[in-house]
Amino acid sequence: MTGLVIRALSASDAHLFDTLPDPLGAREGHRRTTFRPEWQRVALRDGEVVARGAWWGGSDDPEPVNINWFDLAEGEEEAGVELLRSAPWQVELEINLPGGWREDTGLSAAAEARFAAARAAGYELLVERFLYRWTPEQGLPERPDRLRFSAEPDDAVFFDALRRIHSVTLDAHAIKAIEEGGVDRAAQEELDFFHWCPSPREWWRTAYTPEGELAGIHIPAHNPSGPTIGFIGVVPEQRGRGYAYDLLADCTHHLVEQGAEFISGATDRPNFPMAANFAKAGFPVVRERINFVPAGREV
Repeated sequence: MTGLVIRALSASDAHLFDTLPDPLGAREGHRRTTFRPEWQRVALRDGEVVARGAWWGGSDDPEPVNINWFDLAEGEEEAGVELLRSAPWQVELEINLPGGWREDTGLSAAAEARFAAARAAGYELLVERFLYRWTPEQGLPERPDRLRFSAEPDDAVFFDALRRIHSVTLDAHAIKAIEEGGVDRAAQEELDFFHWCPSPREWWRTAYTPEGELAGIHIPAHNPSGPTIGFIGVVPEQRGRGYAYDLLADCTHHLVEQGAEFISGATDRPNFPMAANFAKAGFPVVRERINFVPAGREV
């Protein structure tokens, strides 16, 4: 048996990435994702692909922003470890899984093998997330009409709102940003991401109570895979009134008015209130995502 060979792909041999079985259905989740061959890496043993990873970034990004496809053949955890360890980029790792994977013995074993390889390669669990997909068959959620929504061109208004929202948050990525650089960093990361998204800035919305007080914000967006619920946030002093649902309903309507034929969404698994709002608005869970980050490094 020959030793393990790890290398990047090119346009001429990108087809090798698809030669490994896909027990977790990753391809279904990435059917709208475009990968650069030079950011796809494979581990080969005797000429056969035994582990693979797809690093991903936007069309203008000079380096990948995450790994959103990581797979390995049965019994090839060490190959997966070396594939991750030897990569020139240390970025967040996303492992996408079918809904209900914990209840299926085969899926659970395949998922746990990938988790073990990630940990052995120096990654640590950040959060588990629900992934949603709304389609017209679900029907549009009813707008409660309790809040006044308006476009707001001033980024400073959104920055201030994000600081307030993230001052008390259940979002694991925001909590990590706050631990590393304070609430200003968490707010700025949100702004930077939504400016990066290929969707119009004028879609962003503020929401006010009838008394003129800020209740929260929502950001309808397009990520590179399509229309998505970008951000839903209620300021702390307005929580407990169910306004997150109002924001989600309006965000959904806005995207449909802009021509969306489906809408994705996501929330952290421990964020029970937001998960309940997605369910109420007709967003079914279609997949789950496990996010890992390089241990001891900022991403």
